[in-house]
Amino acid sequence: MSIVTRSLTTITKPVAPAITGRGIRVSWRIPLLPVLIAGLISLPILLLAAELLTPKLDLWAQLWSTVLPRMLGNTLLLMAGVGAGTLIIGTGLAWLVTMYQFPGCAFFDRALLLPLAMPAFIMGFIFMSLFDYAGPVQTAWRALFGRSAPFPDIHSGGGAIIVMTLVLYPYVYMLARSAFREQAGVTLEAARALGCGRKRAFWRIAIPMARPSLAAGAALALMEAMTDFATVRFFSFPTISEGVVRLWEGRMDRVAATELASLLMIVALALLVVERQLRGRARYHQQGGSGRRPVRAALKGQSKWGAFAVCALVLFAAFVLPIGQLVLWAVHEINGHVPGTWETVYGQYVGNSFALAGIAAVLTVGLALLLAHSARIWKSRFVHGLTRIGTMGYALPGSVIAAGVLLTIAPVDHTLHEWLGTGLLLTGSVVGLMYAYVVRFLAVAHKSVESSLDKVKPSMDEAARTLGARPWDVLRRIQAPLVANGVLAALILVFVDVMKELPATLLLRPFGLDTLGVWAYMLAAESFWQAASIPALTIVAVGLIPVILLMRTGDRA
Repeated sequence: MSIVTRSLTTITKPVAPAITGRGIRVSWRIPLLPVLIAGLISLPILLLAAELLTPKLDLWAQLWSTVLPRMLGNTLLLMAGVGAGTLIIGTGLAWLVTMYQFPGCAFFDRALLLPLAMPAFIMGFIFMSLFDYAGPVQTAWRALFGRSAPFPDIHSGGGAIIVMTLVLYPYVYMLARSAFREQAGVTLEAARALGCGRKRAFWRIAIPMARPSLAAGAALALMEAMTDFATVRFFSFPTISEGVVRLWEGRMDRVAATELASLLMIVALALLVVERQLRGRARYHQQGGSGRRPVRAALKGQSKWGAFAVCALVLFAAFVLPIGQLVLWAVHEINGHVPGTWETVYGQYVGNSFALAGIAAVLTVGLALLLAHSARIWKSRFVHGLTRIGTMGYALPGSVIAAGVLLTIAPVDHTLHEWLGTGLLLTGSVVGLMYAYVVRFLAVAHKSVESSLDKVKPSMDEAARTLGARPWDVLRRIQAPLVANGVLAALILVFVDVMKELPATLLLRPFGLDTLGVWAYMLAAESFWQAASIPALTIVAVGLIPVILLMRTGDRA
């Protein structure tokens, strides 16, 4: 190593605090930033976990003797059904569009991602309206086969599992497709040369090598299913997440809701540990993964039309049918109202939703940028561990985050009330809601910002520090302009996620501050399907933004 290189390394390396004539040098201040951010983000989760150390035994006994066994069993059944369904559909479709050539293959390759824009509760009330006893499907069924003709009960766990599987399979599909594409064509060709057909190669080679991606995709789908409370409520299938919201909003029993939320947190963290164990035990490595993609085999005869029919049927059920129904309802809703009546209400809810999502996106991405910048400067396991702690909120349901935020801000509110004589300033305010959004979605912003920041050469930071630039100047003048695209992507992702977030918004929103999601849910809960179509369409339209960006960049990813 040259003298210049050694000098640069010495200058840019963080040093320990040293005593000078003016006192202690301030080089230790920089690690305080990730400590502060991670502490604020993890505090609601830690306080909720502390509730488990002092359980209210009489309350747990009451819950166990009444509703808890059913909710726990339904939660596990829902996760098992959604996990199996998303793995089968997502993996099968990914293998089909990656390895075979059939009519519409290039179109389905991208279009099968579209259900990502559809929140599960919107799909839920659409399917409920279509397949309920008074819906058009059962009405036509009875007209054809008689009033006594049996029909599957839509108000069941099976209906909730089907709806969530159709909405959440793109998580597995997206990661499985990327994993299959990363497997070099020479690997599969070598397997075929040894007498291994495509079907056998799928089970013996492709699936084992893609196991970490499949586990990650299934875990994402399961987390979303476990978070949901509105869809299962529509299908009369109570789960733990639905129980938290029911106790909080319906019975106003926040103590019982907090205790139940702590149990849901344990289930979520257990799922996260299992997913990481599955990825950690995988020992399948791809040699030459950067080579050409596997060559698609052209299907012929009935096989090609069968593949087309499978992809078309999934896309129709998961996206085309619900969008078509929403558009039809919206047209009737607009034509059936006096001009100027619904526009005022719609504009108010749009303004609330966009304002909350915009503020939350800017705040969350700003904190993510500071956290990633601090971790880049202080390359230590301690700071890396703080980053992991600060970004664990995405693995927890929104109702759990809401309960943790309430535990965090309630003591502060009561202290301020005793000192200043004011009312509750944080509970039921925008501040508490923003706190929940940041805890929930910091991981989304951090991942995008961190991936962009990793592309900035460390030598640029070192050169700036050598010339006397402070860490803040490095972030503002060098790193921020270079990661602008990553920051923009993070802003879009967090904005869309906040627009679709329902549990935390419903539980922590200030009185009278409703959003499009809350509006659509309230209308759908009262079976006003047609009236709920306009806010639902708006949410789906906003959700299509990151999906379209993903479709455009999918081939380059």
